[in-house]
Amino acid sequence: MSKKTIIIEDYNTEWSEMFSDLKSIIEHRLGDLILRIEHVGSTAVPGLAAKPILDIDVVIDSMDLLPDVIQGLERLGYYHEGNLGVEHREAFARKDANVPYSIVKIQKPEHHLYVCNKESKELLRHISFRDALISNPEFVVEYANLKKELVIKYRENRQSYTDGKTEFVNKVLNECGKTL
Repeated sequence: MSKKTIIIEDYNTEWSEMFSDLKSIIEHRLGDLILRIEHVGSTAVPGLAAKPILDIDVVIDSMDLLPDVIQGLERLGYYHEGNLGVEHREAFARKDANVPYSIVKIQKPEHHLYVCNKESKELLRHISFRDALISNPEFVVEYANLKKELVIKYRENRQSYTDGKTEFVNKVLNECGKTL
């Protein structure tokens, strides 16, 4: 299986615990630099099938804090990738599978880490979509079915897979009055 192959798994109850463990390590390192850490994306929604990759948004008060946050995350083994075209959201990748580094040198769950300004539209979109799914079980079923269909069509094409979800995401946000 190539690294680019998309895998969708049934909901795993351990995802929330994995997030809590990662959150604890990151909070310990960054302390007062951050406002909060949000578990977003499909792994944050109970019952939703997902790629087994956690999405994590680290929320800061101002992008003026970003240099200090970058330094703290580098100590944990992350490297800064820039905003990847999304304003007020900075992406970070892991140097190896043990990131974030902690006292216990073990492989950590695969995850995407972003640092967002508290007023970032992308952050608000992530949280609004997650919360809409959590409060609407029918959306969870519909989204899971869509993702399973898309992974059959686009197993090796992450961009097409992601693009295929856009209409559904926008529909959910519109129906919940969260157009951003």
